[in-house]
Amino acid sequence: SEEGSNGGYQGVNCLTSENLVFIGPPGVGKTHLAIGIAQKALEAGYKVAFRNALALVEELELAEMKGELKKKISHLARFDVLVIDELGYLPMSRQARYNLFQLIHSLYEYRSVILTTNKDFTDWGEFFHNDNVAVPIIDRVIHHSHIFMLGGESYRLKQKTAG
Repeated sequence: SEEGSNGGYQGVNCLTSENLVFIGPPGVGKTHLAIGIAQKALEAGYKVAFRNALALVEELELAEMKGELKKKISHLARFDVLVIDELGYLPMSRQARYNLFQLIHSLYEYRSVILTTNKDFTDWGEFFHNDNVAVPIIDRVIHHSHIFMLGGESYRLKQKTAG
């Protein structure tokens, strides 16, 4: 595909096993973009799930405590597109990082992940406490990905100062 200002992104038709990653500071529209693309995917007939990263980590942790992690991951893998919003805002335990790796690994090359984060990939080692799962997660997320670096002022701050 041709590379352009959209990073080669060709619309929802790429959402068969490719990922979208939106990186930028708070308030620049990462979640808004992810929701918009998820909505278009739904309209195109894709099965889509949206999870806040913290809620997803808690969901996986609860399933793991019940001995049902594989079942939960299988359930999430039924969706064509999984949106993981706000990864990197809060620290995760070692087990949570491992559970997230298991999920990302199960989706790798079979499903699409739309990820929003305020952390550049260079900061993921710190976010994941330089754990041995950081590199494999990054590797699987960025392979087959369209990465969008967003910048600018927070639209929330703009609205507050304008009003």
